[in-house]
Amino acid sequence: MKKLSHVDEQGRARMVDISGKEASERFAVARGSISMKPETLAMIQEKTVPKGDVFSVARIAGIMAAKKTSDLIPLCHPLAIASVTVDFTIDEKKGKIDIESSVKVAGQTGVEMEALTAVSVAALTIYDMCKAIDKEMAISDIVLVEKRGGLSGTYKRS
Repeated sequence: MKKLSHVDEQGRARMVDISGKEASERFAVARGSISMKPETLAMIQEKTVPKGDVFSVARIAGIMAAKKTSDLIPLCHPLAIASVTVDFTIDEKKGKIDIESSVKVAGQTGVEMEALTAVSVAALTIYDMCKAIDKEMAISDIVLVEKRGGLSGTYKRS
């Protein structure tokens, strides 16, 4: 079993020291979904949700969340993020919206947590904007899809 990098010799939580690492380009992609009633999905598509344009607000929320990840996840390093995207794909047959975020940085540590946080907060924002019309929405399947860069190299979810 690998040694946990966020735990010191005494078993206490710690922030990993990245000062000796070379800066390199890091990239990560995460995905997740939010399922809902067909009527809710239609209102989002037609931009008739009373709180406004759901995709525009959720996209901005996801981008902001990626930038604030270190404020939310205690042992994450603050990063000078170069790029964040948040995109939505509607699946009418399954009654869901798939959310994908990609994050890029030139730095000493990866951006997996930033991509996962962007997807999570975008999904939560959709829920918040639509909860008055559909309390049965379900957020699911938030996963890391891909990461590149750093000592561990490339990872692609199978």
